[in-house]
Amino acid sequence: MSMIQLAVQNFKSNLKNYLAVILSMAFTILVFLNFQNIIYSDLFDGLGEQNVEYIHILVQCISIVLGCFMFCFLWYATNVFLTKQKKEIGIYTFMGLSNQKIGKLYLIEIMMTGLFAWILGILSGIITTQLFQMILLKISDIAIDITFSFTLKPIVITSMFYLLMYLIFAVKGYINIVRSSVLEMVSASRQNEYVRQNSIVLTIKAVLGIGILFAGYYLAVKEGGQEVMGNVLAAVILVIVGVYLLFGGFLPIFFQNLAKKKSFLYHKERTLWINNVIFRMKKNYRTYAMTCVLMLCSVTALATGFAMKYRYDAMVHFRNTFTYQIISAQKGLDETIQPLIEKDNQIAYKAQIPILQIDNSMWDTEVNYGNYVVIAYSKLKRLAGETGLEFELETPKDNEIIKISHLYLLSLLTDRSDVTCVINGKTYRQTADKNVPYLGYLQEQMTFYLVSDEEYERLLPLGTEVYTYNYKIKDSYNFAASKDELDTLNEISARVTIDPDSSDIEWIKVLYTMCIFMFMVFILASGSILFMKLYNDAFEEKERMLVLRKLGISGNTLKKSVSKELKTAYALPFIVMAASAYFSVHALEKMMFTDLRMIYLISVAVVFGVFFCFYRLSVTVAVKNSGA
Repeated sequence: MSMIQLAVQNFKSNLKNYLAVILSMAFTILVFLNFQNIIYSDLFDGLGEQNVEYIHILVQCISIVLGCFMFCFLWYATNVFLTKQKKEIGIYTFMGLSNQKIGKLYLIEIMMTGLFAWILGILSGIITTQLFQMILLKISDIAIDITFSFTLKPIVITSMFYLLMYLIFAVKGYINIVRSSVLEMVSASRQNEYVRQNSIVLTIKAVLGIGILFAGYYLAVKEGGQEVMGNVLAAVILVIVGVYLLFGGFLPIFFQNLAKKKSFLYHKERTLWINNVIFRMKKNYRTYAMTCVLMLCSVTALATGFAMKYRYDAMVHFRNTFTYQIISAQKGLDETIQPLIEKDNQIAYKAQIPILQIDNSMWDTEVNYGNYVVIAYSKLKRLAGETGLEFELETPKDNEIIKISHLYLLSLLTDRSDVTCVINGKTYRQTADKNVPYLGYLQEQMTFYLVSDEEYERLLPLGTEVYTYNYKIKDSYNFAASKDELDTLNEISARVTIDPDSSDIEWIKVLYTMCIFMFMVFILASGSILFMKLYNDAFEEKERMLVLRKLGISGNTLKKSVSKELKTAYALPFIVMAASAYFSVHALEKMMFTDLRMIYLISVAVVFGVFFCFYRLSVTVAVKNSGA
């Protein structure tokens, strides 16, 4: 039998063992390929040049994240493949084969596995290109015509990226085999991820893990200014390291101490599985840690997608508070404007308010943005009453000021305390920052500050008072009917007309859709990694299950013990993930200045549902493979 024939035979016999990883790699290739196709297609050209530019930047950023993920995933998958195969191919040394020939056998087999995943991923990617685009547009709720277009460039880029990385890890495995001894290869499966450590080392790792993890949590939710981005990046690194040390130190000690308590150990048949959990924890803690981190990435991606969807809807509603907004130096212009609008439209509500424009040179604020405008407290309160907007602001004191800002997609300035504003040499303390759309779209173009009526009168000589006339019509889509009529006015300084179909922020809709796809990639990868690890471990349980059956343990009891052991294996990463995800979502909550608690619960519930399916499948397969 030739080396190729032997490799093909091994590939066929081991295909089912690595099917979960092959499908995960193929799915990652599929998503990566379709994202690359977005860059080189004209799918979003109808949204305008600015939207297309933003979308391409987003896709490129996500491609980098997917590329890094693919690198780590392939590294893990090939290491597991190598360790699993070492014992089997090590036997060939007794048949007279050299390490070089065994290495070639391994190289052929692993390349066949990688090529199988590549072919499956590329073909499924090509087949699902139009479906991917349809789902993307459907979830994004973008109404544009889909024209099927596919070029070879996305295929070439995806193939080169994947095959180059896979080849590097395959060659690394070949070199590892060539340099390995027979004993190492035969005993490899029993050494898999198992590191003997004494209790002192485990205690040190446990203390460090908890400390580093909570340091990451603290940095994630710590408020600040420009340093927030650095805090977030540091938090990501600390949480990953903390999770690794938690599974490598704290959890093994925790379960070992539980096993020493007879009241716990001899209750509900825990003697059948608790020690096995301890052994698996020591043996597979890296897998559990990786799974937990991937789950954390998935729930954060899903929460980000939901948050972006919520934020987009809020921003659209913000902009559409008024259909027409007119600025004029003339007072009492409403009697002229209203009849012009009512020729073709019915007015739902209206409001007018004087504002004071003060030259930018007289201001000193934390952020220099746009034109600065001052509003009197009583005037804004009256406008809120006329438009039905909430108004829960207390009257500011003479040295206090309230910022009326617009809705940001997100902001890195999460600390809004102790903010001051200087106007013509006088310092005001900012007591609040509200993004209620009192002046709608104008709040995106100007920076509004609310002061007391008395302070407004004192500031009048410093600027120019103008009047804003704001109108909301019942049929927003009929906005163009009154547009020409309003253009006949000579008394106006500026006019804003809001098109409800405006698409200048449509890229946000694509962003939250891509977050959902990222969630699918991460959750499938994390589930398949853990499933594959538990699937392989089940074969090692055959002898133990046979002994237990001979001791008179019923099959039903053994099945329950397997179920509880696997439940623990899935529950531990999920619990750590759920705790960590709370802080990651809370950090996102602070940057978006919105309540995301419900989104956090929904995201965690979705991940729980997916992992529960993996768990049920693992129980079925493990019972069969272990002979329980």
